[in-house]
Amino acid sequence: MKNNNITYFLLTLILLITGCKNDKPTTKESIQEIKDDYSARIDSLILTTSPRKFNGVVFITKNGETKYEKAYGYSDFDKKTPISSNDNFRIQSNSKQITAVLVLKEVEKGNINLESTIKIYLPNLEQTWADTVTVHQLLNMSSGIIDVNEPLLFEAGKGYRYSNPGYGLLGNILEHVTKKEYSELANSLFEELKMTNTYCYQPDGDNKGLVNSYWLESNEVSLVAFDSIGFTKESWKSFIPAGGIISNVSDLNLWDTKLHKGKVLSTDFYNKMTIPTNKGTHAAFDNDTLGYAYGLRVHDQHPIKHLGHGGRGIGFVCIKFYIPENDIDVIVWENIYCLDNDIEPLVVYHFENEIRKIVLSSSLVE
Repeated sequence: MKNNNITYFLLTLILLITGCKNDKPTTKESIQEIKDDYSARIDSLILTTSPRKFNGVVFITKNGETKYEKAYGYSDFDKKTPISSNDNFRIQSNSKQITAVLVLKEVEKGNINLESTIKIYLPNLEQTWADTVTVHQLLNMSSGIIDVNEPLLFEAGKGYRYSNPGYGLLGNILEHVTKKEYSELANSLFEELKMTNTYCYQPDGDNKGLVNSYWLESNEVSLVAFDSIGFTKESWKSFIPAGGIISNVSDLNLWDTKLHKGKVLSTDFYNKMTIPTNKGTHAAFDNDTLGYAYGLRVHDQHPIKHLGHGGRGIGFVCIKFYIPENDIDVIVWENIYCLDNDIEPLVVYHFENEIRKIVLSSSLVE
């Protein structure tokens, strides 16, 4: 019996030693590794090539601390220049939230009334609907404007239609009430917020740090020539408020941090900007129907509320969203735009959608 006890003791000791040898020590680093259930998933995702390849930057922060930062691919495919998180890119429709802030600042000063019709600010606008469409309706995509030279798609305020021309008109209104160019207003705001890498693109300007962009077709990339897009000087000027701003991930993270923490707008006007008053679908959010506020999509029907915007065009694709409850900011941008499935936006936004879903199902939101 005594020998059996000794044998049992020795076997138990061996198992304990073997187990301790094989298991990782319980350290702060190993605990953090267990909690990080998103980095490896994102790493694996951006290496896939179906339904298309990824080429860009992923940047995630929580409580101001960088949780994930990776640049993958090239800023110049011919020279094989690695892309960098410091590179500038076109933020496309994320420009709309800049425009919304500029409008709300003028509202706060008493220079613009959200419920006034746009004819008051644009007296030379000859379209009959100028007397019915309000500034508010331009901001929340309920104006029905599909083209400034065409009739409204629906009665103003009675539907949802994403409208780049509508945001172009907001830029015109800002210029009318301030007597300044839109680019001057926006660039002054960026300077005030210390966003040193953010500016309005000018076709004949320096446009510092802007990386090349590419069309992706049949798994081959070709350089996007801006001159071939078809913008005139006047049409580009009208497009800047809707999609013509350049930035990088650190500046956009600074924008989100200051915007969502009360450093850009007062509480009342921040609420006006972020409380949705319309609804629509968008491929950057998996074609979910979600709220549209002022230059921001607000997914308040998801178990984890998040708000942001997607953007695409001229060889770029991006998404930027913020999770208020956890102070998480996510920015994904690419400098390739897939033409193979241009009729299927979910493919264009494939990585943006998948990274968003990884973050929303990760330990980051615990």
